[in-house]
Amino acid sequence: MLALEALGWALADGDRAERLLSLTGLTPERLRHGIEDRAVQAAVLEFIANHEPDLVLAADALSTTPEALVAAHRSLEGGNGA
Repeated sequence: MLALEALGWALADGDRAERLLSLTGLTPERLRHGIEDRAVQAAVLEFIANHEPDLVLAADALSTTPEALVAAHRSLEGGNGA
């Protein structure tokens, strides 16, 4: 759920959305049809976690902590679920 919220947050800003697509290699089509895919979720959270200003802003907007976003990313990468 956090990955979906983070994706919505990232896509709400045009420049950030373009950067997300550019840096992750994801396409709009892949995002539309693949958000349930753990790899897509992990890519979105990794994108946010790797840029501290985005990490802090996203955490605030999503009423969570930067640590929770990073932990969700690690959990998806490790296959433990998020």
